[in-house]
Parts: sequence; structure tokens; C-alpha cells
Amino acid sequence: MLFDSSLRKELARSFGATLVVLVTVVMTMMLIRTLGQASRGNVNPSDVMLVMGYTVLGQLPVILSLSLFVACVGCLSRMYRESEMVIWFASGRGLASMLRPLLRFAWPVMLIVAVLSLLVWPWANEQIQELRTRYEQRGDIDRIAPGEFQESANGSRVFFIERDGSVETGATNVFIASSQGSQETVTSARSARVEVRDGQRWAVLSQGQRLESDRTKPGASVSEFEEYTTRIGAAPAASTDAQSVKTVPTLDLLKSPVPAFQAELGWRVGLALASLNFVLLGLALTSANPRVARSTSMVFALLAFVVYYNLMTLGQSWIGAGRLSMPLFTLGLHGGVFVLALTLLTLRHLQWTPAALLPRRKAA
Repeated sequence: MLFDSSLRKELARSFGATLVVLVTVVMTMMLIRTLGQASRGNVNPSDVMLVMGYTVLGQLPVILSLSLFVACVGCLSRMYRESEMVIWFASGRGLASMLRPLLRFAWPVMLIVAVLSLLVWPWANEQIQELRTRYEQRGDIDRIAPGEFQESANGSRVFFIERDGSVETGATNVFIASSQGSQETVTSARSARVEVRDGQRWAVLSQGQRLESDRTKPGASVSEFEEYTTRIGAAPAASTDAQSVKTVPTLDLLKSPVPAFQAELGWRVGLALASLNFVLLGLALTSANPRVARSTSMVFALLAFVVYYNLMTLGQSWIGAGRLSMPLFTLGLHGGVFVLALTLLTLRHLQWTPAALLPRRKAA
């Protein structure tokens, strides 16, 4: 009992340290990617931290599984190097008896991974998609920010205003460049205001000039105006048919036989099953030699995780393409890894080696 509690404490320290490092790395990567999306106009700059938080929350199942795997491999490797496993074996306990304290520590983590992958993952993706859709479907007038060039919803206009303040009350030094087919128009005005007419918003420009040109014809026409009105229409409503598969609740995925839905369901279920397989693999395959570098086990853990993760991604694409069924792939990959891990664990517990099959030489 004392050995079990000390092992769980060491696993908790290793798991916590690994989790903090991985979350920091993932948050940094997500922040860079989200800032890139904001610079391209896909995400509202004021929602960068919110989008990054939802993204990291959706990636937590993978982070927790990797942290659990690294913690198990690291603790067991240290016990082999410092001969603690020799004491464990000398006390009459086999390798399989280590499975109980490992599972007693790992089952809350595996439960959290299952909840995150089945329930929190679609909710986080739904929140991210809602933020992006709300920003992409905003009206042209909402895109205008003082001192910045802003593109319209359909990409045919570029706006610029100089004065700080609310656009609804007016602006100074307004610049609008629009393109439609071969026609290009550049409009500038000293001041502008926004009016609502028949449910539509109009920009009324005062004291400016308008330059019109055709790319297929030489020359351009310049005209001055005291007042010019142009419509700034609202963006069309978002289509509900374009809902991402990642935002569909798990119960709806269970009811639908669509390959894309089955592929997403297989991915979510696979994340929950992979956490259990990682614990079994860590116990069955981890061994350390004091004469070998300490990083060997960590390299093995990362390599095994990458291979397993890529196989899950490959299976998801195959299920989505209709080449495999979700139950068959789940049974083949996760069930196969489970059986393989239990077989290796049993063989090491019984101290079976390939040399045991060879005939022994008789003593002379």
C-alpha cells in the first residue's frame, strides 16, 4: 500500500509537470495561428484570446492522453534505472501487478478525456465557428475602423476613414475603392455620415471627388460632387447547411449513418479508448538499462504516440471516404492495440523470451 501511494504521487507530479509544459506549448502555437487568422480577417482581433481558449479546450483530450503516457513511461523508466523494479520483483510481485496502481491513478484522467472528447469537443468547435461566422457575416459598416484599411464582406470594396470615433455619427477624410468586373472606382470625400433608409444603411459622402476607370479602355473620368450616396448593405445571413461536422453533438452522430458523421464519431470514441491503450503500452513496453541514455524511453513514447495518432487520423479519412466502417476500424485499431499490449504484458509478466523456445544444450 505504501509503495502504491508513493507511485501514484510520483505519477501525479510527472503528469502535472508534463501537462503544464504541453499546455504552454500548445497555447503558444494556437496563439500564433489565431493571430495569423486575425491578420487575414478570419477572426475578430478582439476575440483572439477567446478563440485560442476554445481551441486549447478542444485539444485537451490529446494533451491529457500524451501527458498520461509520458508520465507512465517516465516513472517506470526511473524505477528500472534505480533498481526499484528489482525490489518489486524480488518481493514476489510480477509486472502485471503494476497495472492496478497505474489504473487507480489513470482512471480519472481517462474519464476526463472521454467527457472532453464526447461532449466538450463539439461545444468548443461550435463556439469557435459561431465567433468566426459572426465576424465574417458582419455588415460593411461594422468593418470600418478609424485609421485602417478594411475590406467589405464580398471583397469588392476597401474602406478607410481617418477620424476617431463612432462611424454611425460620421467620419472625416473618407476613402472608398471598389471594383466590379473591369470597372474600378475610387471615391474620396471630406466627410461622411450614415443614414438608414427602408431598412438599408447608406453612406452619404460630402465634398469629394470620384475617379472611374475601365481596365479594358485607356483613360479615366474624374468628377466632383457636393453629396454622393452609396449603399452599404448588410452581409447575408449565415447558412445552417454549412454547419461543420465537428460541431455536431455526439448523440446526433450516433443516429446518422453518413460517412462524415461516422468518421467524426470514430475520432471522438478513439480519443477515449487511446488513453487506456497508452497506459497498457507504457507498462508493457517500458524498460530501462542504466547503461543506456535516459532519453531513450521518452523518444519511444513520442514515436509511439505519433504513430498511433496518425493511424487514428488516417482511419478517420478512410471512414469519411466510405472505405471502412467505423466499428470495423475501431475494433481493428484500438482493439488490436489493446490485445497487443495485454499480450506483451502477459509475456513479460511470465518472463517469457524467444530464447525459451530454443532447445537447451545438455551438460557435457
